Amino acid sequence: MKKIHLLILKSFIRPFIVTFLIVMFVLLMLFLFKYIDDLIGKGFEWYVILKLLAYQSAVQISMAMPLSMLLSSIMTFGNLGESYELVAIKAAGISLRKAMTPLFVLVGLFSGGAFLFSDYILPVVNLKMGALLYDVRIKQTDFLVKPGVFNNTIPGYSIRAKGKSKDGKILYDLMIYDHKSSSTASNVLLAKEGYIYNSPDNNTMILKLKDGVRYEDSRARNAKVYNPRQQFTRFYFDETEQKFDMSAFEWKRTDENLFKSHHMMLNLKQLKYYTDSNAVQMDSLRNTVFREIKSYYYYFNDYYKPKDSIQSVPLSPVNYKESFAEVIPLDKRNMAISNATNQMRYIKDVLNIKANEDTFYRDKDIRYNIEFQRKFTLAVSCLLLFCIGAPLGAIIRKGGLGLPVVMAIIFFLIYHIISTVSEKSAKEGNIDTFWGMWMAIFLLSPLAIFLAYKAATDSALFDIEQYRLKAEKVWSWFKTKLGSRNRQTEQPKSHKSLQDDYTLSP
Repeated sequence: MKKIHLLILKSFIRPFIVTFLIVMFVLLMLFLFKYIDDLIGKGFEWYVILKLLAYQSAVQISMAMPLSMLLSSIMTFGNLGESYELVAIKAAGISLRKAMTPLFVLVGLFSGGAFLFSDYILPVVNLKMGALLYDVRIKQTDFLVKPGVFNNTIPGYSIRAKGKSKDGKILYDLMIYDHKSSSTASNVLLAKEGYIYNSPDNNTMILKLKDGVRYEDSRARNAKVYNPRQQFTRFYFDETEQKFDMSAFEWKRTDENLFKSHHMMLNLKQLKYYTDSNAVQMDSLRNTVFREIKSYYYYFNDYYKPKDSIQSVPLSPVNYKESFAEVIPLDKRNMAISNATNQMRYIKDVLNIKANEDTFYRDKDIRYNIEFQRKFTLAVSCLLLFCIGAPLGAIIRKGGLGLPVVMAIIFFLIYHIISTVSEKSAKEGNIDTFWGMWMAIFLLSPLAIFLAYKAATDSALFDIEQYRLKAEKVWSWFKTKLGSRNRQTEQPKSHKSLQDDYTLSP
C-alpha cells in the first residue's frame, strides 16, 4: 500500500471516530431529555441507567453511522484540499479516484458491518431495549412526601404532612385519608408526628404515629344496615402504627418473549416467516368474507312469487313504475322489507368487522416490509453519504468544524427529510414500501455522481468569487445589448426628422 493511501486512511479514521462519538453523545442527550420524567425519582440503581444508555447507544448507530460518515468524509477531504495535499497527490500523477480506493474499501467494510449489525445484533438490542424501557416507564415513583401537598402514590391512600425533618424520616402534622374500601374518604387519621421506616423485607412501609385521632364513618362499610347509635366513630391514641403495602413500588421485569413478535425485534429470516404467515391469514380472511354473507342474499323471485303465476311478476327493472317493492305481494311486502333491512344491517356489520381485521393485517404487512428494507438501506446510506461527502470536501477545500459541519447538516437533513416523508407515506399505504424506503437513496444518487464528476475535474463549484465574476460578465453583456438596442431605436428617428426637414424646405 502506498504512503498516500495510508495518509488518506489516517486522515479519515480520526475524524470519523471523533464525529461518531460526538453524534452518539448528542443522540443520547436527546434520548435522556425525552425520557427524563420516566427516570427521575424512581430509585433506579446506577447500573440500570447505564444498561439503558448502552442499549440506546446500539440502537442509535443506525442514525449515527451515516451522519458521522458524511461529516468525517467532508472534514477529511476538506483538510486535504485546504493544505494543498490533494494538489500534490494529483501532481504526482495519482488521480482522485485512485487515491480514494482504500477509503472505498474501508467504507464498504463499514457498510457490510452495518448490514450484519442491523440483521443480527440490532433486533436483539431492540428487544432488550424495548423490554427495559417498558419496565422503566411503568414503574411508579418512589414515595416522597412534600410539605403541604397530598401524596397519592400509595394506592388507596392520600397523605399530607405540613412539615418533615431534614432526613425525611419524621413527618409533622399528618393527615391520612383511607379510601381503599370506597371511593369516598370515609376514614381520616390525624397525628402530630409520624416516623417512617421499612420492614425487613422492604415490602411494607411502616408509619409510627404519635398523639393523634382517627375518624371513621361506619356507614361506608355497611351502608345497607342503618344503625342510629353508631354512625360516626372517633379513636384517640398516644401511639400506633399504620402499615402500607409497597408491592406496587417494586420493580419487576417483564418477560421479553412478549415483545419478540414486534417487527423491530426480527431479523431477515424471521421477517420473511412473519410476512408469509401474515399473508396467509390475510388471504384466509378475504376468502371467508363471501362465504359468511352468502347465505344472507335472497332473490325475490324465489321467495316472494305470486301464487297465481310467475308471468304476472314483472322481472325487468325497466317495467318498475315506482320502486322495486312493487313486485312483492302486498301481504308479504312489510315482512320482506323488514327481513331485507335486518340482513343488510348484518352484512354491513360483518363487512365492517372484516374490513378492520383486513386493515390490521395490511398494516402489519407494511411494517414487516418496511423493516425488511431497512436492513439494506442502512448499509447503502453509508456508502451514499460517503460518496456525497468525499467529493464535497474536495470541492469546498475547507477543514475543521466550521463549513464542513454546516454542509454535512444541510445534506443530512435533506436525506433525513426525504427518507422520513417517504417512509411515512409507505406506512400509510400511499406508495409501495420499496419506493418508500429507497426514495432518498434514488434521489440523492445523481447528486453524488454530479459531485464526484465536479471533484474529478477540479471544478470550483462553491467558489463565490467565480460566481461574482460570472455575474459581472452577464451584467456587462446585458448592458451592452441594452445600449446597442437603444442606438438602433434612436437611428430611424433621426433619419425621419431629416426627411421631414427636406420636404418642408422651399
